[in-house]
Amino acid sequence: AIARELKICDEGDRTLSGVELDRMSDEELDEELDRIKVFARVNPAHKLRVVKAFRRREEIVAVTGDGVNDAPAITEADIGIAMGIKGTDVTKEASDMILLDDNFATIESAIEEGRRIYDNIAKFIHFLLSCNIGEVFVMFVGTMVGLPLPLIPVQILWVNLITDGLPALALGVDPPEPDLLTRKPVSPLKGFLSGREPLNLLLEGFTIGIAALLAFVIILNRGEDIIYARTCAFTVLVLAQLFHSINCRSLKLPLWKINPFENRYLIIAFAGSVILHFMIIYIKPIADIFGVIALPADEFILVLLLSIIPLVGVQLVRTIKDFLKK
Repeated sequence: AIARELKICDEGDRTLSGVELDRMSDEELDEELDRIKVFARVNPAHKLRVVKAFRRREEIVAVTGDGVNDAPAITEADIGIAMGIKGTDVTKEASDMILLDDNFATIESAIEEGRRIYDNIAKFIHFLLSCNIGEVFVMFVGTMVGLPLPLIPVQILWVNLITDGLPALALGVDPPEPDLLTRKPVSPLKGFLSGREPLNLLLEGFTIGIAALLAFVIILNRGEDIIYARTCAFTVLVLAQLFHSINCRSLKLPLWKINPFENRYLIIAFAGSVILHFMIIYIKPIADIFGVIALPADEFILVLLLSIIPLVGVQLVRTIKDFLKK
């Protein structure tokens, strides 16, 4: 009756009492587990047995409790949650998380915050690795095909410190994605670089590198000098990585499913990096240090067209995938 009042189960849903649980073997419990909505009138040993049954199925299990008798089940669970006000010291010691206000609704907020932090770490790593792959691609392929160095060391250092660093920090405080609480839990055995992630990193990194290398080759073939060509390649690399940071607001969803302007820190990092880069190009003493020269306004048509290739490419692939799922 209490479970129905709390909307945990409906009329006709399968419930199991502690007495019925005692009569079942572990194999029978495993078979019935999917159909059972509520376990009623159970003792601490029953709770521990139920937790073990779920863990045998490789489910992520959370257990709440406040008394000493709850400690074994809390310890066995993936996430043990103790009550901060009514909970005993033994239960708190055995738990992974303590509800300071004893409010179950706080658990949802904690799950959301934990998933957001996990997501943002993944975005941070994804952005930095894909950008670094792009930089390696430019230098390695450029050298292998016999081109002059597309970038000089001080330019690569600038890209790593500013163009990579500022957006990466902004992605670390990204707001939660709209589907955050509807996803399945991430397996504890799954790393950041599992599944298709390495392939995605390579493809996105290669796209960034190809855009910068194309700028270098196109300008050289036009008969411009090496410094002018490097300036264009350098600028395309910087802008392509900044546009790619917008891709990394989500690692799966297309931009039209999220608010691309929700992260104000990323907007500040994007704008700040662009301003700093233009200062390098157009302030003569700094330009000399970085081995670049001022670009005419009409050159930015080519620069921008090449720079948005990573953004357009990634969003096109994600939109197609999203369409095919429906």
